[in-house]
Amino acid sequence: MASAVAACTPEPGAQDERPFVPVYEGINTRLLDGDLVQFEVEMRGARGNEDVANYAECAAAQYALIRGYGFARHLRTNVYEEGGLWRGDAVYTISAALPRGLKTIDAEVVALACAENGIPMV
Repeated sequence: MASAVAACTPEPGAQDERPFVPVYEGINTRLLDGDLVQFEVEMRGARGNEDVANYAECAAAQYALIRGYGFARHLRTNVYEEGGLWRGDAVYTISAALPRGLKTIDAEVVALACAENGIPMV
């Protein structure tokens, strides 16, 4: 009987064969101060924290473009999951010029990638 259960357990490092079918539940945006913006996102079907962080990044990219800015810098993202609902709380700065730092995004490039991948934006 143990061998039957072991046959259903994926090998360590094996790819997850389940299809990725995300359901994007929504984005709340809050301007904190000047160029500092908070994005709260919710989704179901995430494979992990990275999917939630990508959703928040897409929101930040589109928000920057709407406000007439071309760049954003990621400050932090906290991800929580409860009962299949994934929540992300991310903070970005937006700017017209490429900001200093390592976690910067070109809003136009990211927004195009989000559109191509079917990730909704603000």
